[in-house]
Amino acid sequence: MKLLSTNNISVKYGSNVVLRDVSLDINEGEITTIVGPNGSGKTTLVKTIIGAVTPFTGSISLTENLRIGYIPQRLSIDYTLPMTVQRFLNLSHKISKEDCISVLRTAGVPDLLKTQMSNLSGGQFQRVLLAGALLGSPQILILDEASQGLDQAGSAAFYQQIESVRNEKGCAVLMISHDLHVVMSASDKVICMNGHICCSGKPEAVANMPEYHGLFAAGTEGTLALYRHIHDHDHDHDHDNLRKFKH
Repeated sequence: MKLLSTNNISVKYGSNVVLRDVSLDINEGEITTIVGPNGSGKTTLVKTIIGAVTPFTGSISLTENLRIGYIPQRLSIDYTLPMTVQRFLNLSHKISKEDCISVLRTAGVPDLLKTQMSNLSGGQFQRVLLAGALLGSPQILILDEASQGLDQAGSAAFYQQIESVRNEKGCAVLMISHDLHVVMSASDKVICMNGHICCSGKPEAVANMPEYHGLFAAGTEGTLALYRHIHDHDHDHDHDNLRKFKH
């Protein structure tokens, strides 16, 4: 089922057009990742979808009463103020202790309820933000470079958790990511942007498109190889084939 569509939306700041004629669909249960260079309009697109930015042309269609969970690119917290994870989760929703534990468990950090926000690692902080986004049982999760600041292993673990959430909850996921290797291993659909949609499709198809190579140049060959390795590892447990790949 289609949850939302953007229909030829264009956005400008002053006289500067940052998005032009962008059309896309987000379907139920689908992980869609947007990639593109800095300044390509990725965050503007997400802000337009959630209603924080108004397009000057085009429209957005949402399924009735669509529930959206959102994790921003950055969230500043005053760490001089004592605040437990449970209190943080109650800032926007008044929920029970049991519900707090439930969303934390889904986010992969069930034991952080009484931990001070100031004591969280970067990875734990992102998992808590994920737990907050899960409040209200969203039909779609929207993440704007939610793994920014994490190392490669931390990013991979975070996006594996996102995939687990999708599998458990059945929600769609729309995310912006600069981690090309993660995108190729964790997405159902990839959209390449540079002020407009340059190309889109299934990860392996996009990785072979000239538009994708034009955007990301030298990094694409290694990304495609890593995608194939991860894809084979996830779907084929033939250890001989994996050994051959490594050599």
